[in-house]
Amino acid sequence: MTRVAGRRLFLLACGLAAAFLAPPPAARAEPAKVEKFAVSARPIRNFQLGSTESRFGPLEFVGGLELNSGSWDFGALSGFRFLDPGSRFVGVTDTGFWYFGAIERDAEGRPSGVADFSMQQMVDGNGDIIGEKWTTDAEGLAVRDGIATVGFERAHRLSEFRLTPDDMKGPLRDLDFVVPAYELRRNRGFETVVHSPADSAHAGARIVVSEKSLDKKGDIFGAVIEGPTKGIFTVARSDGFDITDGAFLPGGDLLLLERSYSVARGVAIRLKRIAGDAIRKGNRADGAVLLEANMGYQIDNMEGLDVWRRADGATMVSLISDDNHSILQRNLYLEFRLHGD
Repeated sequence: MTRVAGRRLFLLACGLAAAFLAPPPAARAEPAKVEKFAVSARPIRNFQLGSTESRFGPLEFVGGLELNSGSWDFGALSGFRFLDPGSRFVGVTDTGFWYFGAIERDAEGRPSGVADFSMQQMVDGNGDIIGEKWTTDAEGLAVRDGIATVGFERAHRLSEFRLTPDDMKGPLRDLDFVVPAYELRRNRGFETVVHSPADSAHAGARIVVSEKSLDKKGDIFGAVIEGPTKGIFTVARSDGFDITDGAFLPGGDLLLLERSYSVARGVAIRLKRIAGDAIRKGNRADGAVLLEANMGYQIDNMEGLDVWRRADGATMVSLISDDNHSILQRNLYLEFRLHGD
């Protein structure tokens, strides 16, 4: 390991440790408003440090961005979903904000910047800013037919919101998440919230998977929360990896983003493919690892994942990171093409 790489690993380890140990920010008193501001983007051309290789198993790195802004609120980007394939997106932060924007592209179709970016604080049913970390730790996000379903940690819940980007209101209702509340760990709740394919056995039902709420066998709780296949299942946990997001592939399999962290090794990520028919009541689902990357790659605290179709029919996988509002971490957007989907 080079001196630069070693220093980077040390700083990231310190940043992650500080983020997990730091007290939550105090509630803010000002009224809710939409904050629009510029986001600067530094293009990332190579995924592996010191290498021009673009192919990593079935995944081909297309490009990425390191994102920054002068706004104090920018960062902590958790779940996100594209509203238009590869362009307009919506997301949630674990500090209680919605964010909206669009990916810009260069002449070769690679991500080159972010436009029309805005953020607004989450509000309750009365339109008042919630503000407290305990009740606005938003992690997972699913979007369909103008309705956003958000998974919250700490004060565990699944809530529906109507998507109105210029004026997001309070929740429409909370949903039954099927998994007993006593099985959900304080900071390890539902980070994956996703709609199943309409033509699958789950008939479009929402599916949730926790980050690290474990059953007695050490596997991760998940559930189909509605429809004909409603019930609890688990996902096999291995090698210290926890689950931070997921999205269905065109063929009906579930792609999961996994992350591990230790002070000694730093952060690592995996992409794991779970067969669609393995997601069923009472089953322990597992699958093949498509990608694994450590600090020798352009990664950070990767928390968001979406899958979308490019205009030429290619299946694309996009990842986003949560910088924990730490100067030692980065907000990254990474984009891959999945071959042989």
